[in-house]
Amino acid sequence: MRTQVAIIGAGPAGLLLGQLLHASGIDSIIVERKDRAYVLARIRAGVLEQGTVDLLDSVGVAARLHRESLIHDGLEIAFGGVRHRIDLKAATGKTVTVYGQTEVTRDLVDARDALGLASIFEAEDVSLHDLQTDRPKVRFKRHGVGQEIDCDFIAGCDGFHGVSRASVPATAISIFEREYPFGWLGILADTPPVSDELIYTNHPRGFALCSMRSPTRSRYYLQCTLDDHVENWPDERFWEELKRRLEDEAAARLVTGPSIEKSIAPLRSFVAEPMRFGRLFLAGDAAHIVPPTGAKGLNLAASDVHYLNEALREFYADKSAAALESYSQRALSRIWRAERFSWWMTSVLHRFPGTDAFSQRIQDAELDYLISSRAAVTALAENYVGLPY
Repeated sequence: MRTQVAIIGAGPAGLLLGQLLHASGIDSIIVERKDRAYVLARIRAGVLEQGTVDLLDSVGVAARLHRESLIHDGLEIAFGGVRHRIDLKAATGKTVTVYGQTEVTRDLVDARDALGLASIFEAEDVSLHDLQTDRPKVRFKRHGVGQEIDCDFIAGCDGFHGVSRASVPATAISIFEREYPFGWLGILADTPPVSDELIYTNHPRGFALCSMRSPTRSRYYLQCTLDDHVENWPDERFWEELKRRLEDEAAARLVTGPSIEKSIAPLRSFVAEPMRFGRLFLAGDAAHIVPPTGAKGLNLAASDVHYLNEALREFYADKSAAALESYSQRALSRIWRAERFSWWMTSVLHRFPGTDAFSQRIQDAELDYLISSRAAVTALAENYVGLPY
C-alpha cells in the first residue's frame, strides 16, 4: 500500500489527525492493533477544552457532541468539609465541555467510515522501518498475512505502550518521568450525578472526584494504593468510602447503583522529547502522560495533532519543512505547561503517604489561598479551560 501519512493507533489522537489531514487534502491510513469493538469500548476521559471542541467542529464531527454534551461554567473543590466553587467562566470567559472520550472516538470512527478512509484494525506485529529516509515503511500482519505501507511520514499515535516511541533508539530520546505513590479507583454507573459540576475533594482518607458523562451516567474516583485490586472493592464498599470522603450535603445527595465499569489506574507524569525522529512524529500518549487530575490527556493529544496537521499541510502545500522542524518544540511548550498544572492539581488535592505535619500544613495553606485569592482562582481557571494553542 502507499499513502502520504501512515497513522499508528486508532485512538482519539490518530482518528482526529486522520480527519484533519483529510480536510487538508492529505491521504492517510490508520493502523490499529486492537479490533474495532475494543477501540469503541475504551473508557477514558470526559472533560474537553474549547480548543478540542473547536477542532472537532472544524472537521464536522461535533454534531452529536453539541446535542448531548454538558457545558460546565465552573467546578467545585472541597476540603475541610466545605465545598468551594471555582467560576471558570467568570475568571476566563470560557467553559469546558463534558463528553466522554468513548463518544469522541465513536464520532470520529463513524466520520472516517462515512468518508471511506482506510483504517486497518487487528494489525499484528506492527513495525516501523527506514525512519531516517524520505520513504519510511510500516510492516504488519493481518490474519497471518504480511503487509507493508510505503509513506512519506509516520504519525505515532499509539499510546504509552505502543510501538512508535519504542522504535526510537534510546540514545535519540530523553525521558522525564514521575510516578505517584497512589492510583485512582474509578467506577462508571448509570446513576444521576451528585452535582451539576465536578467536585474535587481533598480528604484525610484520600482524594475523591465526582464526575459525570451525562445527566444519567456518573463517573466517580477514589484515591487508592498502588497494590490495591478491583476485586477488593465491591460496589457497596466503594459507595460507602465515597460517602465518607464527601462533605455532608454531597454525601446525602449521592445516588448509588450497580457499577457498569470498574478499574484502577496508576498516576504518572511522563514526557519523551524530542517528539520527532526522522520521518516519525509522536503525538498524544505516545509522547506524554499526565495524571488525570487536570483533565489534560485527551486535550493535549488534540493540540499535538493540530500542530502536526498544520506542519504537514505546510509541507505539502508550500513545499516547506519549517513547521515540521519546529513541531516538537511547539508541542512541548504547551505540553510542559499542562504537565506543570496537572502535577500541581495532583499535589494539592491528594494525600501523600508519609507526609509530615509541616507538609500537610503547607497543602492546607495552598488550598486556603486558592479559594481566597482572585489571582489564584484565575490561574487555576486559565489552565483548566485550556491554554491557547
